[in-house]
Amino acid sequence: MDKYIIAIGGGEIKNKTTLKIDEYIANLAKIHAGEKRANALFFGTASHDSMPYFNSFRKTYTSVFDIKAEVGLLVYGEMDMQKIADKIAAADCIYVGGGDTVFMLDLWKKKGVDKLLIDAYNSGKIICGLSAGAICWFSDMYTDYEIMRGQSSSYSLHKGLGLINGLITPHFDEREKDFTETFLKSDFMQAYAIENDAAIVFKNGEIEKSLSSGGKAFILKKDNGVIERCEIE
Repeated sequence: MDKYIIAIGGGEIKNKTTLKIDEYIANLAKIHAGEKRANALFFGTASHDSMPYFNSFRKTYTSVFDIKAEVGLLVYGEMDMQKIADKIAAADCIYVGGGDTVFMLDLWKKKGVDKLLIDAYNSGKIICGLSAGAICWFSDMYTDYEIMRGQSSSYSLHKGLGLINGLITPHFDEREKDFTETFLKSDFMQAYAIENDAAIVFKNGEIEKSLSSGGKAFILKKDNGVIERCEIE
């Protein structure tokens, strides 16, 4: 079975700014589900299991696309790991919301959820996410977790789960100056940059296409101190 990751650069699911992207994800989930009703599992770990965030997800995926919406709660101990594992096993699509990327990854690794999600990806479940939920699947992430925690005023690089090799930033329309300066100083020769309301679809680890609800996605390449920006169609 084909393996998908849909990385969304940012946007407000509450205000349906990513609706065209969500429609694409919902259709993939329905294909995966076959004759049964599709099931989408939401992880809001990066937002400390914000229930308003999950409710916004459910209002889009259930009310608009008729997909059953489930939630995986990890932060406050409401669900044991067997229940989380059962929810992952039943899901056709796993959607990871935005927030503190490093908090999320640390908690996933502590509880073993990272391994369950990697197995879910390898089994062909549709993997998608926004901001933190987009970049966590990559080997290298450009993240604002220190800014969110009040520890720094600067973005930083951090290792992700490594399902896709490469450096990535979300919110590129908001971070372009800072990210391009960091990219030029780094050892990376290529990077992925996704604006708000845009996404990159990776199929079997390779770029298939971009999706847009208004934003754009790019591959940045470096040559003798000059950055070439290639828009992903």
